[in-house]
Amino acid sequence: MKKFICKYYKLLIASVLIIALIEYGFGAYAKNYYHAGATSADALLSDDIVTVDKVSKRHEKTITFSPENPTKGLIFYPGTKVEYTAYAPLLHEFARNGYVCMVLHMPYNLAILDKNAADKYIDSLKEKYKTVKQWYVGGHSSGGTMAASYAAKNTDKIDGLFLFAAYSTSDLSDSGLSVYSVYGSNDKVLNIKKYNKYKNNLPKDLHEFVIDGGCHSYFGNYGLQKGDGDPDITMDEQIQATIDFIESENAG
Repeated sequence: MKKFICKYYKLLIASVLIIALIEYGFGAYAKNYYHAGATSADALLSDDIVTVDKVSKRHEKTITFSPENPTKGLIFYPGTKVEYTAYAPLLHEFARNGYVCMVLHMPYNLAILDKNAADKYIDSLKEKYKTVKQWYVGGHSSGGTMAASYAAKNTDKIDGLFLFAAYSTSDLSDSGLSVYSVYGSNDKVLNIKKYNKYKNNLPKDLHEFVIDGGCHSYFGNYGLQKGDGDPDITMDEQIQATIDFIESENAG
């Protein structure tokens, strides 16, 4: 009996140590993320067109960019290990073009840990912004993939999907959603083989645009991501090209 108890406690201690090591390793991995650049600070301020509202609670962090009487809405998922405030320049500019945009902070900056995050806010946003006629979810890189996963299960709640340097592993081919996919010609992070493989998951009337000289990182303001290609345009130019394309395609 003593031998059994001794063996049991040894197994218990070993299990606790393994769990502790896993948590330590994950914690170290999660803390090593891409921080927003200093110039994002300006986009986090309200101006004469866009009102910026920040919510910062222990288990809820969001930033909303809203113009007066918006006609379109976007809930945005950040890319893996990218600080959510890095997308302020992109979303502030969308707001200047008539969108109310909410960017969500993800647990450990990993959208995969809360891929249904939009569900917490979509109803309240619709109630608050009654002038909005079309609602979209979207995201950058793996955040876009998670947004697509949400979209596939909630076609009754949204009208479309924005994929920025991202692809959908969920089947949206018969979803009836308007899907807009944008990436840069110099993107070296996006797995283009997987992008092309999963394109069949998107509707046949997909709106697709490749930004000449654009890169993976310039949908946000966090510097150049490891392994990315060198851009031939500025971040501001990439953001403007993205919005110009979507607006020209009559997104909403």
